[in-house]
Amino acid sequence: MPEETKRRPIRSFVLREGRFTEGQRNAYHRCWSQFGITCIEGEELDPLQLFGSSRPLYLEIGFGNGEALAETAARHPENNYIGIEVHRPGVGHLLLKLEAQGQHNVRVIRHDAMEVLRHHLPDQSLDGVMLFFPDPWHKKRHHKRRIVQPEFISLLAQLLKPGATLHMATDWEDYAEQMMQVLSAAGEFENSQSRGQFAPRPETRPCTKFEQRGQRLGHGVWDLLFKRS
Repeated sequence: MPEETKRRPIRSFVLREGRFTEGQRNAYHRCWSQFGITCIEGEELDPLQLFGSSRPLYLEIGFGNGEALAETAARHPENNYIGIEVHRPGVGHLLLKLEAQGQHNVRVIRHDAMEVLRHHLPDQSLDGVMLFFPDPWHKKRHHKRRIVQPEFISLLAQLLKPGATLHMATDWEDYAEQMMQVLSAAGEFENSQSRGQFAPRPETRPCTKFEQRGQRLGHGVWDLLFKRS
């Protein structure tokens, strides 16, 4: 087996392009220069240069269609936000929202989140990280693809400031339990609740249409709120 095949990393995502509407496509080309961040190999991002301010910086990993991120950023103009998403339709949708709302406190990265965490963000640069409804990879043989693994939590521990927040949510109970196990085993984080306990959904996390639909069908949602010690 070729050496490069052996070393190929396990991805937590599969690129499913889906429907890329004309509006999303146009927004992608029109707005990328204003909101987009292109990661260059060997270069670390400078938040002060990206935003022109040193306001608190929050990162959302896998923002989907961007509705929740746009709403959160609009509610909190005192903060800056970086969103990471690999799927172009979702990126285009968020860019449309940011343009329509005239927001200036969000930047967007279309890249593998693990690569961004490993190579492109300064240590202790983040005041919070959000991971909402990541791909559950529900088949047992695919659990190794889930993004919440010890290496992922270790990277976040490097990037988060002391006292910063880590907020995760999922609608898959077994994934919620895995998240709790991994986070509880990480000495750098403290549960905002008692040990092993999930948190009520905080008002800071918008309830999306996807989540509302799931609630109507009786699906549960599990929130985890931890603090970097």
